[in-house]
Amino acid sequence: MNQTEMLDLFDKELRKNLRSPGSRREETEHVVRHVSLNGERGLIISSNVNEENAERVIREEMNYFRQLGVGFEWKVYSYDKPENLVELLEQENFAVEPREALMVMEIKENHPFVTWGESEHLREIVDEKGIREMIALIDFIWDDSHEELGNRLWRDKQNDPESLYIYGIYNGDRLVSAAWMYFEDNSSFASLWGGSTLPDYRGRGYYTELLAVRAKKAFERGYSFLTVDARPTSQPILEKHGFSRLTYCYGCQSPELE
Repeated sequence: MNQTEMLDLFDKELRKNLRSPGSRREETEHVVRHVSLNGERGLIISSNVNEENAERVIREEMNYFRQLGVGFEWKVYSYDKPENLVELLEQENFAVEPREALMVMEIKENHPFVTWGESEHLREIVDEKGIREMIALIDFIWDDSHEELGNRLWRDKQNDPESLYIYGIYNGDRLVSAAWMYFEDNSSFASLWGGSTLPDYRGRGYYTELLAVRAKKAFERGYSFLTVDARPTSQPILEKHGFSRLTYCYGCQSPELE
């Protein structure tokens, strides 16, 4: 599968047809949106707008979510039209997060991750206590609150435990690195998230170990591809292990509700 075919498959399975746990998928003429069933932030995962109607559609979506009383993220990929979609969102006071690279890897049986030996420091996180410890780790590293993320992860783990796998690296009983993975329904892709490590424990191969255990699990479950939105600091190690960049993406967060 070449890069264009891979991007087409990603766009179909993880954007246009994606269904997120805990959300209601809504499709209009111009967007595919996910509306939280739990009062959390919404998501526009795919859009079909052009230079003539983009500004109008943006304002319509802002009004739609405002009536719901929640904010939302508009996820923009570099191939989305119009080419200045990110700038148009900025003009409406969306906060644009730093650009990330959409990285994808095909999972083949000869990849070293498939037969990776797990260390004694690696544990699967399956309970609320472990998830709260992971959120505390992320809060510390990024100096921000991720309470909503923790609530969503724990809810998803309870409602559909086979769709979400969370792993941590421990120093004794202290969680020092963690990441998670979603198995998307009716998709060839498993999506990787997280990969945060306390500063004093970096450079020990924990990021790679968390990659390996998730790749191994995805292969066992029959998924063909791994995907991750990668910051610049993560791209070199992902490329080292066989990931390639398909495109770039931007998380655009709607302005605070008045």
